[in-house]
Amino acid sequence: MPRIFIIAEAGVNHNGSLDLALRLIDAAKASGADAVKFQTFRAESLAVRTAHKAPYQERTTAAAESQFEMLQRLELDAMAHRRLIDHCRQAGIQFLSSPFDAESADLLASLDVPAFKVPSGEITNLPLLRQLARKGRPLILSTGMATLDEVAEAVEALQSAGAAQLTLLHCVTEYPAPYAEVNLRAMQTLQSAFGLPVGYSDHTPGIEIAVAAAALGAEVIEKHFTLDRSLPGPDHAASLEPDELRQMVSAIRHVEAALGTGIKVPAPCELPNMAVARKSIVAARSMPAGHTLSDGDLDIKRPGSGLAPKLLPSLIGRTLRGDVVKDEVIDWKHLA
Repeated sequence: MPRIFIIAEAGVNHNGSLDLALRLIDAAKASGADAVKFQTFRAESLAVRTAHKAPYQERTTAAAESQFEMLQRLELDAMAHRRLIDHCRQAGIQFLSSPFDAESADLLASLDVPAFKVPSGEITNLPLLRQLARKGRPLILSTGMATLDEVAEAVEALQSAGAAQLTLLHCVTEYPAPYAEVNLRAMQTLQSAFGLPVGYSDHTPGIEIAVAAAALGAEVIEKHFTLDRSLPGPDHAASLEPDELRQMVSAIRHVEAALGTGIKVPAPCELPNMAVARKSIVAARSMPAGHTLSDGDLDIKRPGSGLAPKLLPSLIGRTLRGDVVKDEVIDWKHLA
């Protein structure tokens, strides 16, 4: 299995502030994440001025502010993107962003991003998917809100336009997502249906479900984070804080290490314990040389350094070469 790729989703939790965005990069790096991801969009290209906010956005932003106004406030311009990419390079963490429109995709391509992360809301935007595929970079596609047929249409559009490296992320597009509606096994359904690498973009509270996804075979895990959940903005309340993000990354790495090869053999750390924990055939009582063993002459006790208990029936009727004392571990050297 390849190493699980962990994306710390900064998203729009910078609140439109370049300084806050730079601090988010540092926090992502400190957590041990492989990449920090932002969102690239222009409000004019993303939504009409009368578009409604999602219920979770209504709960976490000012009622008088429209979705369009909220998006305008959260835009990052080209210069900000360059600063963020430079800061990621200096910090030693990969920069990623999700483009929401054609112009934003062109901007990211011009900045030589290593991959495109496609947000769930764009999965039915086949023209944008084809444009991204033609840019020849690896693609990570979130599948929130989608049926399997819609995922199939998106996969076909991407692959027919030249996408060679495609990863599908199971996702539930709600902030926070209810545990009972996560349907984490759908991640495995995606893998079975399309034969592609799969992962999970997590919006649940806490870290448990992301860790469970690692155990179920996710190759990519994405999780929103913030410097402070109490900050104003649409996604802060459903995000991890830095200490929690570090805990998640650590837990995923532990699960990843624990998955192993699947071959059932004793682990190296078990070998010294085998003789202690297992049992051997021992003398049930003291017996003289020449004695023929019968039922009741032998017992099974620790340690496991002698003959295995499964050999007990084959020892009945054998003759002792020399004297043995009670509880002496029986070996072939004792038998004629």
